[in-house]
Amino acid sequence: MGAFANETLRQPFSKGVLRPLPMSAALPLATLAVIVLLIACAPLLTPYDHNDQILTDRLALPSFAHPFGTDHLGRDVLSRILAGGRFSLAITTVTVLIAGVFGTLVGAFSGRTGGAVDETAMRVVDIVLVFPELIVAFALASMLKPSFATIVLAVSIFAWTPYARLARAVTLEVNTREFMEAAVALGSPPIFILRRHVLPNIMGPILAMGFLRFGQTLITIAGLSYLGVGAQPPTPDWGAMLAEAQPYMRRVPSLTLIPGAAIFVTALSVTLLGQSLMLRMQLRSRA
Repeated sequence: MGAFANETLRQPFSKGVLRPLPMSAALPLATLAVIVLLIACAPLLTPYDHNDQILTDRLALPSFAHPFGTDHLGRDVLSRILAGGRFSLAITTVTVLIAGVFGTLVGAFSGRTGGAVDETAMRVVDIVLVFPELIVAFALASMLKPSFATIVLAVSIFAWTPYARLARAVTLEVNTREFMEAAVALGSPPIFILRRHVLPNIMGPILAMGFLRFGQTLITIAGLSYLGVGAQPPTPDWGAMLAEAQPYMRRVPSLTLIPGAAIFVTALSVTLLGQSLMLRMQLRSRA
C-alpha cells in the first residue's frame, strides 16, 4: 500500500487537475451515506420500537419477521441497531466537533502568537498526550452521572490535542506566505488576521483530521458503553449491545457480530474517507 501511494505521488499532473486517488473516496463515502440513510429512515425499515420486549421471541434467529433476530429480552435487533446508530453517530459527531474547534483555535492562536504562549501551549499538549485517552475517559465517566453530556466531556477533554498540534504546524507554514506579511504590514489586528487569513487556510487539513479521528472516537465511545459507563439501559448503543450480547454469543453469534460489524464498517469508511482527503491535499501541495 505504501509503495502504491508513493508511486501515485510521483505521477505528473495535467493542467492543474488532480489525477484519481489510489484510495478513492467514492466507496467509503457511498458506504457512509448508506449507513446514515438507513439510520435516518429507521422508522420506515422496521415496524418495531427498539424497546419493545416480546419475551416469547427472545433470542430468535434471523428471520423474515426479524431480519437480524431478537436479543435476550425479545427486542428486535435491527430496530436497536438503527436506533443505536443514531445515538452513536450523534454523540461521536458532537465530540469530534467540540474537540476539533477547541484544538484548532488553540493550535492556530499558539502558532500565530509564538514565543512563550506557543511554548506553554505545546508543553500542555505534550503533558495531555501522556495520559491514555480511553483510561482517562473511563475514569471521568465513572465519577460523573451517566448522560450524553458526560460522555462528550469524558472523551473530548483530551481529544483536542491532535487538532492543536496539526493546527499549529499548518499555521506556522501559513505565517511564511506573502499575504500574511502584507496583512501585518497593513496593520491588520491579530484577531482579524487569525479569523480572515489563518483559519480559512488551515481548514483543509483539520477537516481531514476530523474524519481520521471520527473512527477512533466512535470506537472509544463504544468502548465506554461496553464497559458500562457510556449509554445506559434502555438506550440502545452499539457498544452496549455488544456487552449485553456477550453471555449469549455462543448460542446466537449474530448478537455480537452485527453491532461489531456496524462499528467496524462505520469507523473504517470514515477513516478511509479521511485518508483520501489527506492524500488529495498532499497531491495538491505537490502540484
